[in-house]
Amino acid sequence: MYRTEDVLSTLSMIRQHKLDVRTVTMGIDLHPCSSPDLSILCSRIRERLVHYAGRLRGVCRDVEARYGIPIVNRRIAVSPIASIAAGHTAEGYLAVAKTLDSVAAEVEVDLVGGYTALVQKGWTDGDRRLIATLPEVLSTTSRVCASVNVGTTAAGINMDAILALGRVLKETAARTKDHDGFGCAKLVIFANAPTDNPFMAGAFHGSGEPDCVINIGVSGPGVVKAAVEDMVAHSPSRPTLGEIAEEIKSTAFRVTRVGELIGREVADRLGVSFGIVDLSLAPTPQVGDSVGEILQAMGVRRIGAPGSTAALALLNDAVKKGGSFASSSVGGLSGAFVAVSEDSALANAVEVGDLTLAKLEAMTAVCSVGLDMIAVPGDTDAETLAALIADEIAIGVINHKTTAVRVIPVPEKKAGERAVFGGLFGEMAILPIHAAGGSADFVLQGGRIPAPLSSLKN
Repeated sequence: MYRTEDVLSTLSMIRQHKLDVRTVTMGIDLHPCSSPDLSILCSRIRERLVHYAGRLRGVCRDVEARYGIPIVNRRIAVSPIASIAAGHTAEGYLAVAKTLDSVAAEVEVDLVGGYTALVQKGWTDGDRRLIATLPEVLSTTSRVCASVNVGTTAAGINMDAILALGRVLKETAARTKDHDGFGCAKLVIFANAPTDNPFMAGAFHGSGEPDCVINIGVSGPGVVKAAVEDMVAHSPSRPTLGEIAEEIKSTAFRVTRVGELIGREVADRLGVSFGIVDLSLAPTPQVGDSVGEILQAMGVRRIGAPGSTAALALLNDAVKKGGSFASSSVGGLSGAFVAVSEDSALANAVEVGDLTLAKLEAMTAVCSVGLDMIAVPGDTDAETLAALIADEIAIGVINHKTTAVRVIPVPEKKAGERAVFGGLFGEMAILPIHAAGGSADFVLQGGRIPAPLSSLKN
């Protein structure tokens, strides 16, 4: 274990560079709440969430004050609702979603994740009902986030579910058109979804987890950027990429130590298990808090130019290595996010035409998430959206990695116009989709894309 003084000395060096605990996420198992009686189910869910999360806000504030590091968000992740509410009607699923939303407001957490279905190999009636209710849930609740896992390396890809989700995105965008289709930003479509991810909108409490657990998401793109810039500015000769990687690893090591200290203290005060620390460079729209700016500090002045994918691969790998060396409890996604609308440098690269959808897809093969917070034209058809999702899911399935899609078809807007989501979600120019409509027949074939040969490891 490490000494508190060591972590505090690290904090004194990096607080000015926007290091924060982006989220304290409490995972809660809801299986004990299951009941064929809807009123009992919702009542049990409320009681269990209040029991575990009722003190979360106060404890986070106390720990924040003690260490002087901001905790930006408090969140809850619950067991996948498709299984918890199995056997209920669509109206029952909606009632559960509204219960989650109201309790999240009551215990003063920012978001609650876990309105989730895991359908990579097939889907139950409950899965279908949950997916069918997504447009209403995402447009009528303020805190509920949803996710659907449609592929894994072991199972392959459920193309029927992907097509259904393409249609869900269209309907959700239409229902939230006054906010540029923002409802779609609360839905993540996954391949190889991690069960301990603390970041929204994709957090859920997976099987094999304890009754209640604290997972920490630490984000420090500003810290990494400052470290790289300082190294480049003060080296007697231009540093090599290997030396830059070592500096990023060292910085990630220190940041992970901070995150684990905060997480363990929150868990200890609440009397629950500590799970993982997820060191992910999750950007915000603020200048100086950007993954894109790290790439620029490394020498890729125009993001999207040749070399962008290699630079992102170096960054992502170095972050993972530094975090893994710092703690045996690193989990979740842990790496670099390329959430376009949330990253001022990436959004600017899209606006000037340097960063295209095709280049972003290539970069997602080496980052920790995928096509994240991407605005596309509102008239994009459901089949094209499904094909876009399928491409990204295939990258994850074939490469044994997590990939995800948060794509927003912005109603009544075209490529080049601006989509404005506000707050941490930012804004961006809408990206065109090349040859939209050209893959409808492929998507409409349906069925399941089989698991790759590499899945046979036994």
